[in-house]
Amino acid sequence: MSLLKSLAAAAALTMLVSASAFAHEYKLGDLVIHHPWTRATPPKAMAAGGFAAIENTGSTDDRLLSVSTPAAGRAEIHEMTVANGVMTMRQSENGFAVPAAATSEMKPGGFHLMLMDLKQPFVEGEKVPVTLTFEKAGEVTVELAVEKMGAKGMDHSKMDHGAMKAGDHSQHGKN
Repeated sequence: MSLLKSLAAAAALTMLVSASAFAHEYKLGDLVIHHPWTRATPPKAMAAGGFAAIENTGSTDDRLLSVSTPAAGRAEIHEMTVANGVMTMRQSENGFAVPAAATSEMKPGGFHLMLMDLKQPFVEGEKVPVTLTFEKAGEVTVELAVEKMGAKGMDHSKMDHGAMKAGDHSQHGKN
């Protein structure tokens, strides 16, 4: 029995350590950026999305105004919507709202970071640095954990971003 309990405890500890390796967060004033992530990209991909949940523990609204990264030629905050089977993606003119005492999520199929003109492929298990600039909290550099291709929804690497103009993009396609 003792051996069985030891093995079970070791397995539980391994799972806990593994889970914590994927979960990471950053604090900036009243903001907590939970598990920023992106997807691995194929060798010639020109774009990737970035995602995270941003919790505002304070009593004042904030707003993500911009994003930058050395890993891409351009980085923007995008909003995606689907209407009548047509996906429209465009740069958000007003950034990304982070209301007081709430958590706002950047996720596939909605608001997200758009990294374009990638300088090299994103490899699963690596990290991609991005700097987020907030209206009130200021600036913080976080690392996007690179997860497997196709993780958690739409894969930006399969879209044709070459035809996109800064600020307004429409693409027909399937998720």
